[in-house]
Amino acid sequence: MNDVLLPTAQNQDMAQTPLKPLGKVLAVTSGKGGVGKTFVSANLAAALAKRGHKVLVLDADLGLANLDVVLNLYPKITLHDVFTGKAKLEDAILQAPGGFSVLLAGSGMVEYSRLTPEVRNEFLRIVSGLLPHYDVVLLDTGAGISDVVLFAVSLASEVLMVATPEPTSLTDAYATIKVLVGQQQRQTVRVIINQATRPGSGPAITNQLQQVLDRFVVSGLDQPIRLIHMGDIPIDPEVRQAVMRRQLMMQVTPNCPAGVAISQLARKLEGSVIPKAA
Repeated sequence: MNDVLLPTAQNQDMAQTPLKPLGKVLAVTSGKGGVGKTFVSANLAAALAKRGHKVLVLDADLGLANLDVVLNLYPKITLHDVFTGKAKLEDAILQAPGGFSVLLAGSGMVEYSRLTPEVRNEFLRIVSGLLPHYDVVLLDTGAGISDVVLFAVSLASEVLMVATPEPTSLTDAYATIKVLVGQQQRQTVRVIINQATRPGSGPAITNQLQQVLDRFVVSGLDQPIRLIHMGDIPIDPEVRQAVMRRQLMMQVTPNCPAGVAISQLARKLEGSVIPKAA
């Protein structure tokens, strides 16, 4: 595991202090809410587990967590209990449908909407404690550029930016990437286009984002930011059916178009980011 650089009191604001990313941690994030980020996190975890990886998804949206809803789980112990010392970390980890583990956060907890020193240290302790036990840790972050979201993303060695073809989603994705470049010195961001309306449209959308970044962001940087298109997930009625039924799509309809796309994404990550399972 890589060392973590904790800031001192003399450092700049906590949300703006980048940490050295931890190996094996992938942040699944977005600029805008409602783009399917949690759906991607859960189903990607199932696809990676099917390929032999030991995977855990941590619901890092500490204020508005909904991974439990997607997976139809009712946790008795959550991150809140671990944060407050009421439970041990290992007691909060649940097995999810699809063969992976989850660490769920309680929803609507206002005390976790800001990155206090206590939240920061506990979150870091928990993520560090998970790494020896898993091949991959997926952080299902909140949307946008709050200090809690940026801190969670700062722990990841790779960022998966989920966006849809809608202009609002792309505008917010651009704004988020711009912040990640400025505050965390990110050199690469991997882009997933969800709810793609036309086959093969994702590379063109990613290229458009890249052109805007090249024009307005890269000046003054030692190395330009590079967007890597990881794949398109097409609009698929099976996605809505699975979400409404609170079922994991990769379990019930893995061969539907969206399921095939998720499987291809897992294979692509294994070829470029994640070592193949033993």
